[in-house]
Amino acid sequence: MRLKLTRHLRDCMPKLAVRGPVRRLAIVLGDQLDPDADPLKGLDKSPDAVLMMEVSEESTHVPSHKQRTVLFLSAMRHFAKDLARSGYRVRYVRLEDPDNTHSFTGEIDRAVHELKPERILCTHPGEWRFKNLIEEVTKAAKVPLETRPDRHFLVDLEHFDHWMAGRKQPVMEHFYREQRRRLGVLMDQSSRPIGGVWNFDEENRRAFRRAPKVPKPYSSRPDAITKAVIQLVEERFPDNPGSLQSFRWPVTRTQALKALDDFVESRLAEFGTYQDAMWADEPFLYHSLLSASLNLKLLDPRECIAKALTACESGQAPLNSVEGFTRQIIGWREFIRGIYWHEGPHYGSRNELDQHGTLPEFYWTGRTDMVCMRQAIGQVLACGYGHHIQRLMVTGNFALIAGVDPRLISDWYLAMYADAVEWVTLPNTLGMVMHADGGVVGTKPYAASGKYIERMSNYCRNCSFDPAKRVGTAACPFSTFYWDFLIRNRRRFRSHRRMSMMLRNVDRMTEEECAAVSAWANRRRREFGIRGVLSPSSR
Repeated sequence: MRLKLTRHLRDCMPKLAVRGPVRRLAIVLGDQLDPDADPLKGLDKSPDAVLMMEVSEESTHVPSHKQRTVLFLSAMRHFAKDLARSGYRVRYVRLEDPDNTHSFTGEIDRAVHELKPERILCTHPGEWRFKNLIEEVTKAAKVPLETRPDRHFLVDLEHFDHWMAGRKQPVMEHFYREQRRRLGVLMDQSSRPIGGVWNFDEENRRAFRRAPKVPKPYSSRPDAITKAVIQLVEERFPDNPGSLQSFRWPVTRTQALKALDDFVESRLAEFGTYQDAMWADEPFLYHSLLSASLNLKLLDPRECIAKALTACESGQAPLNSVEGFTRQIIGWREFIRGIYWHEGPHYGSRNELDQHGTLPEFYWTGRTDMVCMRQAIGQVLACGYGHHIQRLMVTGNFALIAGVDPRLISDWYLAMYADAVEWVTLPNTLGMVMHADGGVVGTKPYAASGKYIERMSNYCRNCSFDPAKRVGTAACPFSTFYWDFLIRNRRRFRSHRRMSMMLRNVDRMTEEECAAVSAWANRRRREFGIRGVLSPSSR
């Protein structure tokens, strides 16, 4: 019976093949599922063709969460099917195809030899690895490559480079304000911000005093294609992290639009006020859950902003919520992409704080006595999701203050979140979370003790560790590592304006108190299996 079911599910996605030769071959990557992309616009549907590829190396390059893999593969299969229905000739290489080489270079090279295209087209890839890969394989094959700009984004890369010129310290807030002016978003007729201020951060940091009653977010129902992919991923990648029991992500544009409408109608109104709050067993709260659809290009940022602005104008959502949501899209998202490309392909090797600790095993299992980490990691394993404060101030903060190597935690973020693509995760993790770029993304390290988590969540209520204590068996590891982080880096940040107040607190500590914190931090690292925190020269 299982064999018959498997065959039925695999047959639900028809084989899409192209016989050569072709004139132009347009490569569509898994995060470029935009029917209006430049290479597709000028494509003739008869002499030209589209190439899409599923390859195993993308689930083993980092140990990709099963939900992340299913999301990409299912969305790609639906998109290819839609292209074929629209008349495009599509060469679609499935994971289970017997001739699949399971590498992008192998599949592009195979397509070139079989289809003999006169020219290859592609949208500007989302990461350096793919850009270099496509350029190298097409050059080796002696086929001209035409790379078109990615029109999905609001700021082209040349504009961002111009904005960066001459700046010693890029600040997202400055970039965000310029984009508000340029795009005319939330601006009055006198070119001043509506509401009199540029952002409503002060209004957007409330914590819950009691259990929130949040509407359940839209969840797409897996169709035959998605069910087939779920089964395929379970069979092909049984040891990859994560569970597929609650797969909920939109895999088509129609589903993504439903998710957008659901957010605007059900959760946007409270999003701003509680966007930094956390609550046990509530993974989604009032967050949009749209980043995965945006990053795969199932949604356009312009339509997301337009929906939010309409909700504000109609009184459906308050200004602080709409501004907070808008800032994430036209401010932070565009800024992060610009930084990724501006800083170059070697950005990922930076380690300005000289930290070399291994990643604790509980990042992959969720098994730890720290309730906050168990909650944050547990929901990532269950649904491939965590909101920005859980990423920055729980899982990320722990890695920063414990001394984990920035590349290890960056790869973990790329592997574990359903919305992860490198241009997003690398600057956010290596730069914002780990401060490993020396302050390019974040103006200071976002280090915090357990007191921050206690203030913004209910995690600490049922935890055996005390955030008020920094040494001893009952001390919260976050508090121990926080003070150890400041002690280890006090010379480095002595003249840092935004760190001076925290470092003055360290200066008030006696040598005996500092030694006790360092001893407990080292003990905790041994307990967590963290090895090699600092090179000897850094001490």
